[in-house]
Amino acid sequence: TNSLANTFINPEKRVFIGYLLSALIIAILWLKWQQKASFKQITRKIFSRTIWWSNSSRADYKIIVINRALLMFVSPHLLAQLTIATLIFQQMHGWLSPEGGSAWSITTVTLLFTLTVFLLDDFSRYLVHRWMHMSSFLWQFHRVHHTATVLTPLTIFRTHPIEGVLFILRTALVQGLCIGVFAFLFGNKVDLLTILGANAFIFFFNLLGSNLRHSHVPIHYPQRLEQWLMSPAQHQIHHSNHPEHFDSNFGVFLSVWDWLGGSLIHSEPGRELSYGTGDMKGEAEHTLSAIYWQPFVKAFNSIPINFKFVTGKRSPD
Repeated sequence: TNSLANTFINPEKRVFIGYLLSALIIAILWLKWQQKASFKQITRKIFSRTIWWSNSSRADYKIIVINRALLMFVSPHLLAQLTIATLIFQQMHGWLSPEGGSAWSITTVTLLFTLTVFLLDDFSRYLVHRWMHMSSFLWQFHRVHHTATVLTPLTIFRTHPIEGVLFILRTALVQGLCIGVFAFLFGNKVDLLTILGANAFIFFFNLLGSNLRHSHVPIHYPQRLEQWLMSPAQHQIHHSNHPEHFDSNFGVFLSVWDWLGGSLIHSEPGRELSYGTGDMKGEAEHTLSAIYWQPFVKAFNSIPINFKFVTGKRSPD
């Protein structure tokens, strides 16, 4: 469909072809420099059939198509960011008078707005992501993402529709809040600094290899930098099925939220990781029933202890 194709040609999307190509180049350079691999070894590692045609990856491909079709019907009925922005703008006019922003230049307002949207978007992703791990109810839907036993850039789409709706609402709320407040304070000076239509900060981070977070290329950063920026290796730890890695590294672009929240784990160069939840064996984890139906059953079975927050376990009891 056009909307599916748009996912790969729109720079606002994570798997925009330009970001995928930049990730490929970075992966090749890293494997050549860090692991001293030959180009033949690099090609085998990056394009391995055991990764791209595994049961896990084939399930990802099905999920992409099914979720796209489902959300096409659901999205128009969800609360839109413009609605939220308008409500906030009108409410603030009832409380306050817009003062203090008239002396600010358009450039200053644009930079401030772009940075604010980026930071609030990233922080809210961290909060919702962490919540989905800690809630017995929501974990059953989010665990679908963690059932991936191999990681590719397309694993980002391995989500249950309930999680998809939750993140759509999160985006609308955060962006609506930012637009409403800034429009109230600065009027028509509000604009977003973009590159090819994407938030400049998001464009920058995506261009620098964000897609490698869902990959088997364990690029790590110096520890001091990993306290602020999430390296691909740190997100791979988030997907690890080793118990000591559970409930860690929830951040997307920035890891400072995990640092402040006590959930940060640094990368472990040289350590081999395995992925998945380990709850089900073989192909059963990747069936459409396990992905779409069973999360509802398990979530509603958890209702007597719904929203009981726990620590130290990936799947709350």
